[in-house]
Amino acid sequence: MKLSHIGIAVPNLDDAVKVFSVLADAKPAAIKEVADQKVKVAMFPFEGGGAIELLMPTDESSPIKGFLDKKGQGLHHLAFHVDNIEQTLEDLKAKGYRLIDETPRIGASGCKIAFVHPKSTSGVLVELEEETE
Repeated sequence: MKLSHIGIAVPNLDDAVKVFSVLADAKPAAIKEVADQKVKVAMFPFEGGGAIELLMPTDESSPIKGFLDKKGQGLHHLAFHVDNIEQTLEDLKAKGYRLIDETPRIGASGCKIAFVHPKSTSGVLVELEEETE
């Protein structure tokens, strides 16, 4: 299993970027808005792979806004790289996992992504991400 990133929900991206810039001793590699997911994200990559992804809602109907309202800022999801996302989703569904996305969509990094419901994964939202070549 290869960690892609750790998603952290934040109410103010500028404030969170300041904090993580000090912790990482670096500026984010990318800051961009993902309109269809109603979020703005900042990515802080780790040496050797993986990243911290800060997520701020850009709309009241954003799932991140709902998360912040319900749980407050903090860990939102863990994301893992998979070789074949469609096959992984099929396999998980056959094993009884509850899926949020039965078909992949495009995520902030431009890769195919899908989410597995936290009720199937010990209370942690899991994102699957297929790396692009």
